[in-house]
Amino acid sequence: MIKYTICFLKQQTRFLLLNRFHPPTMGLWNGVGGKLEPGEAPLASVLREVLEETGIHLASAEYKGIVSWDLEGESTGGMHAFIAEVPEDVTFATPILVDEGILAWKELDWLLHPDNAGVPENVPLFLPAMLSTTECYQYHFYYKNQRITSHEMTLLSEPITNR
Repeated sequence: MIKYTICFLKQQTRFLLLNRFHPPTMGLWNGVGGKLEPGEAPLASVLREVLEETGIHLASAEYKGIVSWDLEGESTGGMHAFIAEVPEDVTFATPILVDEGILAWKELDWLLHPDNAGVPENVPLFLPAMLSTTECYQYHFYYKNQRITSHEMTLLSEPITNR
């Protein structure tokens, strides 16, 4: 069962990212999200998490699939992934300190740069696909010694946003 959500908040060519204070991605720039509450649908969870972590009230977010992982041969987790467009008339000055970390706008080129060690190593492997397709996929990553050894992308037959 998938227990987490993540949302990449986009405004034109930039993304609002969170540099987290806590593990598992402590010190890295990543999307905004968190744990699903009991009985909560993934879309409701991600909208709540975005509001709690940024103060931005989103009317909707686009479901983009699942990001999951195996650590040392054991399936240990996953998250429902979303992308949401922040309207151009919404002004959100950064950097800003919040309970979870530091929020700041980062350009897509910076986020996906091959030499960028400041983002989780799987983000440049799944985010471009999420941005370029309307279909939903499961992006599954295999890790050994805390490094990705391989990954696969499988088309989801049915999005799971409201279950």
